[in-house]
Amino acid sequence: MTTRRVFLAAPILTVTRPLAAQSILDVPPAPRGERLAYGPDENQFGELRVPVGRGPHPVAIVIHGGYWRARYDLAHIGHLCEAITKQGLATWSLEYRRIGNPGGGFPGTLDDVRSGAAHLKRIAMERSLDLERVVATGHSAGGHLVLWLAKQKELALRGIVPLAPVADLRRAWELKLSNTVVADFLGGSPQQVSERYRAASPIELVPLGVAQRVLHGATDDVVPIEISRAYVAAAEKSGDDARLIEVAGAGHFELIDPRSDAWPVVKSTILDLVK
Repeated sequence: MTTRRVFLAAPILTVTRPLAAQSILDVPPAPRGERLAYGPDENQFGELRVPVGRGPHPVAIVIHGGYWRARYDLAHIGHLCEAITKQGLATWSLEYRRIGNPGGGFPGTLDDVRSGAAHLKRIAMERSLDLERVVATGHSAGGHLVLWLAKQKELALRGIVPLAPVADLRRAWELKLSNTVVADFLGGSPQQVSERYRAASPIELVPLGVAQRVLHGATDDVVPIEISRAYVAAAEKSGDDARLIEVAGAGHFELIDPRSDAWPVVKSTILDLVK
């Protein structure tokens, strides 16, 4: 058994659970949700999962990561969606055009996320979804997209839960994360396309005007935790209701793994915001 501590400025919780032996990326995908198109492209769809029972149901928009690249799709975040749906929330997991897809990158990826979220308005009545209780969560590059989406005001979000988000695109470029993938996403360096960084980087968009609970594994070696620390400091300074929850002992992918020590914290954070 492994004991891990979760910190929010000071210790707030101790969780004792067996460590998952196999990475969530290597586990067979969860059963697919109902696929509904929000646009004409093959990548413009979402997977809807609706809990058992009468609605209207609160909703969690879920946005997968993968550094905005086409080779990573929404399948690997399906287990998170299943676990959240079992807690009584419908989940709307978005696929979108990515780097390597026609129209992917800037601005197509952002346009798709905005359109996909707005599509909830078209299906809410038929699927018994409660648009007064909507939260959004996303992992890694999906965390970046969730933060960006919150600024767009497509829906009245109760709050957002970015998980290890790439919240500062200039800093991610400086750190050369994933072979300087940010330049591929935005079409150049901060010197070459500075206006795109201003339009897409969450740290340059605050205040977002929505509650933010940013979770980040303290031992994350994919997206350094310094990015979330700097982002939350900037969001708080701007007047946003933003908090950072550092999950001690967790890396990058434990946050989307319902078998992990980190999962109870992710689950409770989402449920608290949707109340």
